[in-house]
Amino acid sequence: MTQTVELPMWLFVLIVLFAAVTFASHFLFPSVRWFFRRRLERAVARLNQRLERPIQPFKLARRYDMIQRLIYDPQVAQAMADHARAQGIPENVAFEEARRYAREIVPSFSAVAYFSIAIRLARFLSNAIYRVRLGYIDETALKAIDPEATVVFVMNHRSNMDYVLITYLAADRSALSYAVGEWARVWPLSRLIRAMGAYFIRRKSRNDLYRRVLATYVRLATQNGVTQAIFPEGGLSLDGSLAEPKLGLLKYIVDGQVAQEDSGRDVVFVPVALNYDRVLEDKILTSAAQSGERRFRAPIHVVAIRIARQLWLWMTGRYQRFGYAAVSFGRPLSFRGFFLREEGENTPTVLAEELMRRIGECVPVLPVALVAAALVRASDGARPLSRSAIEHAMDDLLAQMPFAHVHTPRDSRGYAADVGLRQLVVRGIVHQQGGQYRIVANQHELLMYYANSIRHLIPSPSGDLPSQPNNAATANSFSASAGS
Repeated sequence: MTQTVELPMWLFVLIVLFAAVTFASHFLFPSVRWFFRRRLERAVARLNQRLERPIQPFKLARRYDMIQRLIYDPQVAQAMADHARAQGIPENVAFEEARRYAREIVPSFSAVAYFSIAIRLARFLSNAIYRVRLGYIDETALKAIDPEATVVFVMNHRSNMDYVLITYLAADRSALSYAVGEWARVWPLSRLIRAMGAYFIRRKSRNDLYRRVLATYVRLATQNGVTQAIFPEGGLSLDGSLAEPKLGLLKYIVDGQVAQEDSGRDVVFVPVALNYDRVLEDKILTSAAQSGERRFRAPIHVVAIRIARQLWLWMTGRYQRFGYAAVSFGRPLSFRGFFLREEGENTPTVLAEELMRRIGECVPVLPVALVAAALVRASDGARPLSRSAIEHAMDDLLAQMPFAHVHTPRDSRGYAADVGLRQLVVRGIVHQQGGQYRIVANQHELLMYYANSIRHLIPSPSGDLPSQPNNAATANSFSASAGS
């Protein structure tokens, strides 16, 4: 027992290393994790006191626990058995496949990452790129939402900046959970996105087992009160106009609510409409619209060159923001009340159409969109227009949409025309010569892209006007934060 044993130095170091790892994993790490988790719980408790919609325990659960809960759900278990039988594979193989899907979907939300990093970064980027304005919002209706209800923000999808902008503007309301497409499943971006509470989806997957795992996660998140944000259009608008809604996640939410044996939580949908004076991806999107191919991705060298160019402009003091970006919050819709009126097989479709209508009625009218629409309506594409003719066409359009949420910088339509025309001229979409403005021949599609963002607000030839919002008194004005 007391004899000396000689060991090679490498073996001694290895033994010490294994001993240290064992000690840390059994004694040190659990204590450290408990210490930090207690501090995190206290921090979240303080944070929930100032949030309009507190962070639910479901969102704070450990990722491993959530994955286990998901794959052992009775509906997923049945889907595994059906999948194994249909594919002629053992059930344990189907189980591992479902586990892989669950690991792909389930986020690993970090309150620190979301509120200390993501929101600050979103605030910085939003205000660095745009003049951000908060448009129409019915605070009374939003505050009247049942505190126990699950809130789902439904938004039009104009740009990938949508995620950033709504995260910033909803920072005082709650932590949002997004559904993110395959484009973001690259390391290290995927780790950051998961830490922000987003979950990845395969938009075009036809695998029944995958769809059941995804549907179960959405159902569990909804039933446990997680505040979510979804895009009913299913993807970025290629031509600038509102697209037909796709059911997708919306149907999962509806099916989960209908399947509940008891009343459970209500789900309240809050329409959110976004618009921009300049969409960062506009040329990529219009090119995709012309080619008819939705698979588009900006080459990394193009992105790097554009970022470098903007940094150079900033360093030389010539950087200018890309105009205005505005967000409006529309009239909330309670699913419980809606379901009582529209119960039936077509409930998801009718709900999606109603939500898109409510989104459409509160889309902000910004200077570039208004000027673009005026140019399209007043010009035949070749005839130049004077400044006064453009302003007259703008006045005609505004007279035809009296309930639109119009942002008029400095309360001056003349200045709004200046802002819109300046943006279009700088980008080479409109050519200015001797006080006359003409649409550049090969830029007509891009001009139409911005005009289309408010096309649904302009009455049809039959003379029908868009539906009037509930609160018409605030319809033609922005909040005090709008300024110029």
